[in-house]
Amino acid sequence: MATNVLSAHRCHSNPQVNCADCRLASICLPISLEIEDINKLDDIIQRGRPVQKGDHIYHAGNEFKSVYALRSGAVKTIKVTQDGQEQVTGFYLPGELIGMDGLATNNHSNSAIALETSAVCEIPFTRLEELSTRLPNLQRRFFQLMSKEITHDQQLITLLSKNSADERVASLLLSISTRNSNRGLSANEFYLPMSRSDIGNYLGLTIETVSRVLSRLHKQGMIELDKKHVVIKDMDELKSTASIPSI
Repeated sequence: MATNVLSAHRCHSNPQVNCADCRLASICLPISLEIEDINKLDDIIQRGRPVQKGDHIYHAGNEFKSVYALRSGAVKTIKVTQDGQEQVTGFYLPGELIGMDGLATNNHSNSAIALETSAVCEIPFTRLEELSTRLPNLQRRFFQLMSKEITHDQQLITLLSKNSADERVASLLLSISTRNSNRGLSANEFYLPMSRSDIGNYLGLTIETVSRVLSRLHKQGMIELDKKHVVIKDMDELKSTASIPSI
């Protein structure tokens, strides 16, 4: 199993790296899996070449066959509305699972697109189901991941219901901060893999509003901003702006 404290370097993109050696194993896998069980899971995982920026991992309407664990890079999911407009439905970072949207109807409802060069592990779902029946801890972990997807959808609804653009942008920055921390990386300093346009699309804001809010947060001393590089300088104030109570 991977060490408990994850390296601050980029995650593995080498297709030869197996689950037991992956730095993201403590996020991706249940901690209680034994090495022998991890090897069983490793046997069904398919590791292809890195996905290049702008390439699709899957398209909306594709038959649901696999879920995908993101090892490095970043991915956005989009849905095309009835009037033909693209709506960004999520941003995914290393250690997170993509493709659960296909479970309900056996077809993907979203498309997944790489925001930068990314490495993914493809996990055929039928084989994952078979393995889960033999490994209760893996099955429990998969249920937890499904629960996270439901929670993510609820959080997006809550985020879009916020009246203030400042609340929405601050909430997104805090979400990335928390997810980085879960990967053993810095909660206070990170790179935004998505464009201002994608952020605006996701949050229901114009690109100009996103830029103004980020500049305002910078001027108010909550963050330092250099293009896509963000440093959170005042976490409590940023939480206050997002209407999230400080602990």
